[in-house]
Amino acid sequence: MNRVTTSIALLCCSNVFMTFAWYGHLRNMSHRPWIIAALCSWGIALFEYLLQVPANRIGHTVMPVGQLKILQEVITLTVFIPFSILFLKEKLTLDYLGAGICLLGAVFFIFRTKIFGG
Repeated sequence: MNRVTTSIALLCCSNVFMTFAWYGHLRNMSHRPWIIAALCSWGIALFEYLLQVPANRIGHTVMPVGQLKILQEVITLTVFIPFSILFLKEKLTLDYLGAGICLLGAVFFIFRTKIFGG
């Protein structure tokens, strides 16, 4: 597996943990004190960092940090939308489409020299 693919795979897995750490407690622990939710979230976030740090180190060997960050944001939205709909039972709105279009613009600008040369 090449470094870009490895980085993307690790970032996808990392984002699943990140999304549960940041938002999972809203469904599962709303009746608990916030400190308990925070401690549980930190425990989940440990696994996120165990994947995210190597993903960024590997990714940075083949792309600049700006490209790596935009890639991360696209992955975040790609993981977050299904999570919010399926797990949190949020409604899908056109705002998600708008956010996706904006991110596609960001992807275009940050990767355009790699795609089109120059």
